[in-house]
Amino acid sequence: MSLQEELQQLRRTIDDESRTIASAQDAEAFRLRHLVKKGTIQACVEQLRSVPKEQKPQIGKLLNEVRTLAESIHANAVATYAAASAVKAMDVTLAGRGVRPGAMHPITQTVDRLVGIFASMGFDVAEGPDIEDDAHNFEYLNFAPDHPARDMQDTFFVDASERSDILLRTHTSSVQVRVMQQMKPPIRCIMPGRVYRNEAVSARSLAEFHQIEGLYIDKGVSMADLKGTIMAFARRFYDENAEFRFRTSFFPFTEPSCEVDMSCFLCKGQGCRICKHSGWLEICGAGMVHPNVLRACGIDPDEYSGFAFGFGVERVVMMLTGIDDIRMLYENDVRIIGQFAP
Repeated sequence: MSLQEELQQLRRTIDDESRTIASAQDAEAFRLRHLVKKGTIQACVEQLRSVPKEQKPQIGKLLNEVRTLAESIHANAVATYAAASAVKAMDVTLAGRGVRPGAMHPITQTVDRLVGIFASMGFDVAEGPDIEDDAHNFEYLNFAPDHPARDMQDTFFVDASERSDILLRTHTSSVQVRVMQQMKPPIRCIMPGRVYRNEAVSARSLAEFHQIEGLYIDKGVSMADLKGTIMAFARRFYDENAEFRFRTSFFPFTEPSCEVDMSCFLCKGQGCRICKHSGWLEICGAGMVHPNVLRACGIDPDEYSGFAFGFGVERVVMMLTGIDDIRMLYENDVRIIGQFAP
């Protein structure tokens, strides 16, 4: 049999075998028969040397066709069965995987709960812009022109081409100003929202956090109303048997001013890590709205009086959960956030 006849026979054989390849093992066996050094095609290559010179072009062309056919069949088979082996069979006897429900962030949960309590006490909710001007953030709130809070170390100022008094609000008290300017007493509302301060990020502080402030303006409002409101709220939110103490303090926008402590609801005043073994937890700053603030907002301080209070939401969340690093609340670690699903 001539080499040309042998190659024609080999092509028919390869074509027939291509129809019998049904697995990756069959494809490998096909390669070992035809495409290795001791395979059928290489044997034909070695016989080509003894073919007369005038016949080599025709037989060489036929040999290349046979080699190309074999390589194509093998490559297609490898691709087909490699893809099939990558698909894992489904075990229908396995139990189904449950759907993990989403949950609100603990800060959002806390804000909603705080708003709900104050709403039940007759407070409306007011919101304002995060980007403020110096007047609403400082001037109308009785901050002196040289007050340290106006300094760049505490406040993020916005680079505005036409103005130098634009900043990110440092407290939601700016919303109190807008409410007093736009509404006539009686006024009773709370102001939840984000605030921004140029502070170093640490386990106890962030440059961006949440506050809730409250405001009540009417005729005859006294410090007794302030105390009653704070105590009623704290007993509903923290501990119905809590004890309180009011310590004198200073805020430019209130006079007199105070800070409110509550007996630790975790250790019942015995002392623990959360209350720093003092038995007391500071829950808010408060005071009677300064007459200068009322006057700057268009309210007659001789006719009306009021109180204001405020506290940080993250601090509340940390007290309730025992988290001792505020940064954990913003790392989006589902192992932490998932613990507070309702």
